[in-house]
Amino acid sequence: MFMGEYQHTIDTKGRLIIPSKFREDLADGFVLTRGLDNCLFGYPMNEWKKLEEKLKALPVTKKDARAFTRFFFSGATEVELDKQGRVNIPSSLLGYAKISKDCMVIGVSGRFEIWSEENWQTYYEESEESFNDIAENIMDFDF
Repeated sequence: MFMGEYQHTIDTKGRLIIPSKFREDLADGFVLTRGLDNCLFGYPMNEWKKLEEKLKALPVTKKDARAFTRFFFSGATEVELDKQGRVNIPSSLLGYAKISKDCMVIGVSGRFEIWSEENWQTYYEESEESFNDIAENIMDFDF
């Protein structure tokens, strides 16, 4: 399980040091793709396979299902950690997430997310204001 919030930087070659607490779960490779809210999603291979099966089950006759599946899979790339615990992020993904240097890596249970530091701060501040309302709206999920 991924959790926590870590501030990192992208080097000039597009490499990011993955938090040490995440590395064991990512040792066999993982998938990076465009996420929601202009961040990147990272999935260990076992979680990616589960998600892939769910997305393959979406009806191809539904326009939204086709659009989401195209968006999600076309941005996906399988990556590996180097000996220093770094990953090379494709420039197309860095551009999508508007990451140039400073970024945040956050754990979100079965996946992790990579945000530009600026976008994360904006998102966090906006979400913090409505956190209680959000919690009330999802209480039906039996917390």
